Amino acid sequence: MGTNGSTMLEPLRQGLPPLDPSAVSSAASCSLPARYEAVREARQFTRRTLDQWDIGDRFDDVCLVVSELVTNALRHALPANTPRAVEQGPPVRLHLMRWTERLVCAVRDPSHDSPVAQDSDDFSAESGRGLFLVDSFSDGWGWHPLAGTLSGKVVWALFRLQTDCLRDDT
Repeated sequence: MGTNGSTMLEPLRQGLPPLDPSAVSSAASCSLPARYEAVREARQFTRRTLDQWDIGDRFDDVCLVVSELVTNALRHALPANTPRAVEQGPPVRLHLMRWTERLVCAVRDPSHDSPVAQDSDDFSAESGRGLFLVDSFSDGWGWHPLAGTLSGKVVWALFRLQTDCLRDDT
């Protein structure tokens, strides 16, 4: 059995724009508890990670998208009246991956339902609107079902990075 980390990224890579997985220069991930405070934790994790990678200039856009993706994931990870076994572990996980000129944030959740930006007449509908924000603030997004032993899906968003403000350490 491989580690969950490597298994997790395979379906994501298949669903991404053509980015060479071996060219990832930096990657970080964190498990998020099935509580709505997890959105704040995800923002703090994103802030620390982008600062470490010297791409804090994209923080506002990335953070808004991370907040929406995590909120949507929690909505699926916290179904009403569904007991969740403790040993299942955190149902939501945030991944940040950086290529030279690209940043991808990906959120895993246990739901198999495809994310749909809803054009609904029901103005009280909570779900769906966040994906319009994701679409507006990112340079592309998509999703992919998980394969193998992991159930659920990954929803990802892509950000282009300005290379002129990145240091060339080589």
